[in-house]
Amino acid sequence: MQVSPTIQGAKVILRREALARRDALPPAERARAAEIIAARVFPVAVAAGAIVSGFSPMKSEINPVPLMRQLADVGVQLALPAVAGKGKPLIMRAWTFGEPLAAGVWGIREPKSEAPEVAPDILIVPLLAFDRRGHRIGYGAGYYDLTIAALRARKPITAIGIAFAAQEIDAVPNTPRDARLDYVLTEKEIIMPEPLIDQEISPEHRS
Repeated sequence: MQVSPTIQGAKVILRREALARRDALPPAERARAAEIIAARVFPVAVAAGAIVSGFSPMKSEINPVPLMRQLADVGVQLALPAVAGKGKPLIMRAWTFGEPLAAGVWGIREPKSEAPEVAPDILIVPLLAFDRRGHRIGYGAGYYDLTIAALRARKPITAIGIAFAAQEIDAVPNTPRDARLDYVLTEKEIIMPEPLIDQEISPEHRS
């Protein structure tokens, strides 16, 4: 599917603006936000043995590690993503705290190749910007859109964005290939987007 140049251009601008807002947050404020999210009751019931994928934060991203530690304490199996290649879903590999990580694409820390591949029940998803309809803007490679879509084709999953409140925008330009989040966690609130009856797409894609 070809993405409209208008949508592509809008996302480029929104990414640049969102990254600037995130970078402007003081480090102490970023750290406090991560701890607040971790201390709050998780919005989804998680049984011992459930598989939850987190991510290794880069640059000024909110740190999911405090939340991942809380989840590990209740018995979930953690996982971290590894890039399989351009245009492919991420490989989610089992990981526990203390296990060594290797440098992957862009230097992001990921489990070693011998770590078993798993299919998460819950994904904690990074983002640059989000709106209250559950749409997100990532870095542009589409890895999480592909991964969420592939997992949803296999089984019910819950995709949870984690972000600073300052990353919220009014509306994210979206297309049918953009995977929608089930929740967004910020230091201020838990956002649960309303279910959509029909596939929600940008106006220029409507007939």
